[in-house]
Amino acid sequence: MLYAIVFFIIAIASFIFAMLGLGGGMVYVPVLNWAGFDMVKVAIPLGLLLNGLNTLLVLIPFARKKLVDWKGGMVMAVTALIAAPLGAMTSDQVPVQTLKILFAIMVVAAAVRMIWSAKKAEPENMMPLGKRSLIGFFVGAFAGFTGGMLGLGGGFIIAPILMMMGYKTKEAAATTAFVVTFSSFSGYLGHMVSGETNWLLTGIVVIAVIIGSQLGGRYMTQKAKSKQVKIIYAIVLLLIAAKMTYGALTYQPKQKENRPPANSGDETSMLSPSAANNISLNHSTVSADIFKMQ
Repeated sequence: MLYAIVFFIIAIASFIFAMLGLGGGMVYVPVLNWAGFDMVKVAIPLGLLLNGLNTLLVLIPFARKKLVDWKGGMVMAVTALIAAPLGAMTSDQVPVQTLKILFAIMVVAAAVRMIWSAKKAEPENMMPLGKRSLIGFFVGAFAGFTGGMLGLGGGFIIAPILMMMGYKTKEAAATTAFVVTFSSFSGYLGHMVSGETNWLLTGIVVIAVIIGSQLGGRYMTQKAKSKQVKIIYAIVLLLIAAKMTYGALTYQPKQKENRPPANSGDETSMLSPSAANNISLNHSTVSADIFKMQ
């Protein structure tokens, strides 16, 4: 039942994010974490994998419609590709509660930007290629590093800036998908160094992304109205940010076990070594179970 719920949520998220050229890592990571999977070892690496897969698949219909700015997005893609694994390698050095708060801040910023952009008309002029490439260099590095650390593709940073540079909605979505694909897979490889692979879970969510991305891509290129999609997107992001903030504020780290000296005379020290070890193992197991329920 749990895997079925995760499949359903991931498929819907993939459908919505594919329309905007985003991977959906903002949803995948917290959903996997809420389902009980470890944030750093499972949720973030798998979220990056799904993020890249979603943008890669939706990039195909965008490319067929000639919506991708290959030249303008190339510099951004390369810098994001380099920076993403560096961010991924630092994720296990950041406390869980800090990671969640950073995640929530980024999601709120993306939601506000989407609401604001939904009210504006499509831009008429695009920046020159040289200026787009220069801005893209710094944006790609920041988006790649941040996305790699938080388990995101960085599209929530890239897409709004592309629109500010004069890209129309569909062009921004298509070019974002191009950049995010590189940074997501690069960040995923960086996380796999310390990550764990749940093959059953991976297979289920990959199928969900394949279905969702194909349906989302077709809908975006044929029927989607950007204003309504962005508003729905913003609402979902705000809900995710609220949940992540609550999880960070109520998070309780596992307490370290204080073992008394062997000659202190307490009850544990008077037991045989095997009995004392059993008590210690049971205590650690209970502590771990409490930690997972937070």
